[in-house]
Amino acid sequence: MKIDLNRARRVAKGFTLIELMIVVAIVGILSAVAYPAYTDYIRRGDLVEGFQTLSSTQVRMEQYFQDNRSYLSGANCGVVPAATKYFTYACVATATTFTVTATGAAGTPTSGDEYTIDQAGTKGTTSFKGAAVTLTNCWAKKSTTDC
Repeated sequence: MKIDLNRARRVAKGFTLIELMIVVAIVGILSAVAYPAYTDYIRRGDLVEGFQTLSSTQVRMEQYFQDNRSYLSGANCGVVPAATKYFTYACVATATTFTVTATGAAGTPTSGDEYTIDQAGTKGTTSFKGAAVTLTNCWAKKSTTDC
């Protein structure tokens, strides 16, 4: 029995370099789209921590006001939340008004974000992904126009 070597080579062919380069290009394009979408998804999950803390601090400040007839405790806010994993917090108050600010912690996905809430429950976004914005009565989650 005679073996045809040309036929055996044609059957045993693998992928060509062009085919492999096309696959690499497709994977690269998919990665370029998928990675930013994934990081934004993770970032939106981290924002919840700040939103919950701001909301609960507003309620606690109102309780403090009911007990003391002022938002101040000496020269400071009656209630200031402790820093969390993704945010640091600051409070500015007078006897009848307050504003609590959540600032994204450096080195976290929320870095560059800044959210506020005041005595009237008015939410605000002053910085989103490092860009200055002026959104009133909402906290931006996905973009500077999304509330």
